[in-house]
Amino acid sequence: MQQGTLMRKVKSKSWKKQRYFKLQEDCMTIWYQSKRTGKTESAFSISDVETVREGHQSEVLQSVAEEFPPERCFTIVFYGRRGNLDLIAGSAEEAQCWVQGLRQLIEPRSFPLTFALVSCTWIRDWFQKADKNKDGRMNFKEVQRLLKMMNVDMNEDHALRLFQDADKSESGTLEGEEFVLFYKALTQREEVLSLFQEFSEDGKKLTLLELVDFLRQEQLEDEGTEELAMELIDKYEPSETARARHVLSADGFLMYLCSPEGSIFNPQHRALWQDMSQPLCHYFISSSHNTYLIEDQIRGQSSIEGYIRALKRGCRCLEVDCWDGPNGEPMVYHGHTFTSKILFREVVSTLGKTSWGNSSSPLPLMGTSPPSSHPQRASLSCLRVGGHGPWRRWVAQGASLSPTPQELKHKILLKGKKIGRLEDTLDGPGDEAPDVSDDDNGAEAEEERRRAKVRETQHGSALQKDKESLAQALSDCVIYCKNVPFRGFQEARSHSRPSEISSLSEAKARKLIRDEGNEFVRHNAWQLTRVYPSGMRTDSSNYSPQEMWNVGCQIVALNFQTAGTEMDLCDGLFSQNGCCGYVLKPPFMRDKETLFNPSDPSSREGPGPITLTIQVISGQQLPKVANSKEGAIIDPLVRVEIYGVPADQAHQETKYIENNGFNPRWDETLQFQLHVPELALIRFVVEDYDKTSRNDFVGQFTLAFANIKPGYRHIHLLSKDGTSIPPSSLFVHIRITE
Repeated sequence: MQQGTLMRKVKSKSWKKQRYFKLQEDCMTIWYQSKRTGKTESAFSISDVETVREGHQSEVLQSVAEEFPPERCFTIVFYGRRGNLDLIAGSAEEAQCWVQGLRQLIEPRSFPLTFALVSCTWIRDWFQKADKNKDGRMNFKEVQRLLKMMNVDMNEDHALRLFQDADKSESGTLEGEEFVLFYKALTQREEVLSLFQEFSEDGKKLTLLELVDFLRQEQLEDEGTEELAMELIDKYEPSETARARHVLSADGFLMYLCSPEGSIFNPQHRALWQDMSQPLCHYFISSSHNTYLIEDQIRGQSSIEGYIRALKRGCRCLEVDCWDGPNGEPMVYHGHTFTSKILFREVVSTLGKTSWGNSSSPLPLMGTSPPSSHPQRASLSCLRVGGHGPWRRWVAQGASLSPTPQELKHKILLKGKKIGRLEDTLDGPGDEAPDVSDDDNGAEAEEERRRAKVRETQHGSALQKDKESLAQALSDCVIYCKNVPFRGFQEARSHSRPSEISSLSEAKARKLIRDEGNEFVRHNAWQLTRVYPSGMRTDSSNYSPQEMWNVGCQIVALNFQTAGTEMDLCDGLFSQNGCCGYVLKPPFMRDKETLFNPSDPSSREGPGPITLTIQVISGQQLPKVANSKEGAIIDPLVRVEIYGVPADQAHQETKYIENNGFNPRWDETLQFQLHVPELALIRFVVEDYDKTSRNDFVGQFTLAFANIKPGYRHIHLLSKDGTSIPPSSLFVHIRITE
């Protein structure tokens, strides 16, 4: 993958811009040359690329699907809020060359390569930023300025000494490789070297037995420790000689600590590790609200990109609001608002291409407000029941009243109003009156019901029969998620079924949590509950999902487009179990007769409270605050936040380190007592201290307590919108005691 002429979609009357793209020799930067002006510019760094999508997986490329085949189209998706880059190659072969080449660069096969690539990319990116005249060299003043850009405030004499040591050519400037040497001297990890020497007899290497001692005593690895030690040496020791002697050097030790095996997140829990044969109601399900919106709830843009982003993020419960549209085509948008609209047909097409890319788990669709007119219902019925490609084979069909995620793999579950019962659908048509109650959208739903009655009165009885026929066809698609109104726990226990679901506003759910916590937990042990944001959240803000998870609510719908603590908690919970979007609830929340109430931790069956001790040791290469002044250097502090039952909610923070975002050292110990650790989420937050105003966000990482690995661990930080910000990390020591 060296070069190629690609066309880029731009917002202009003439939509095509032909550009000549080229991968630079460093394999880290893509440059392009305009065909019109001949000007060459840097387009992007490989480290900025999150993923590459093939085919018509964007609104832009779908709009030209008839003109250009999917084999020639691909989309480059960047980290953060940078817009996607839609490209069309001259041939399918050229497109594959770019797609496969980019994927190999951004997804190396082994972590040591990842670690080395990230470090090298990060160094050279900064070097290129500081090398204003592009001569590939920097004098000492330029290096000092670069250090400021890199968040380093260093004593001038010490910086000069490191500069001179790295200047092997004695030219008074640093060239590319010399700057790498300077950087390595700059990033010497004294705290890691001290730990290494504590277990190394000669201070130069860890023998196999010394490494085993470290893994057992500090990392609490108690099974197959010798085999693990051999694997780590083979995987992370850079010296072939050391590998042959089965020893680990200081460099290899650091590589291990920065690897997935050295992460705070248990690497075994990254894969699918939980039992997937329980009923659906026994799982927390990653869920989005008004998935099609990528902005606010009143005037925001509706886009299939909302579905693509949510699915890529591990979401398994999407919302599709269908309304009347022009030319007999149902539209998807937020009803009774000024949001833009997208074709239901496009949503179906997008789901067909992206629903199973990251997960084979069942995909519940929250369908609300079906079109009112006869032809549009017919169109919707056709699409949902089988008239549009493979849609029919995805709709869940089965004979079990309490299906499991394992049984429903690659199935779509439609939530909606249903005529009759599930048993009637499985055995034959039913004669029960349609359930038209749904408090899913509050006042909007009530207004829609009123309008429906008016429309029914205006149309004749013949048309009514046609509608009923179509309503039956739509109803037959609703198998396991029949929407029913919530009229109290006793009513539900007496009359509801496991195949039914109720939707509650966040305010209603909070009241039930406060007044009937244990009954709520019991209800969620056998039936699905969906919670959605208040209609007052027109800015697409989010409520805390934790209080809803505390009572076992499975479908806690959030606005995925809005970054913040709430989405950090969501990402933290669902980053486990293969990111399949399903997390098994604790045993005491799956028992219909449980005594557990989140307001009374003693009601939980099991061992007593545990103590979580976290020593925050150091930070590495923390990012600068967005839009900060030139030359500004952060004063970082670390805050650890605990989310769980009310008795476990807590936070503590370290002192701030003045003017050091590059390698701050805290060496502070924080301690927490957890009464219900099974529900606890731990959020590590780095902020830039400001004594006169609110601290600025720097980075965060959130995970479930169940996924924590004790010992000396690195925490690889994420940005505000949940994307990786390599190589920024924290180094901590974790202890868990009963």
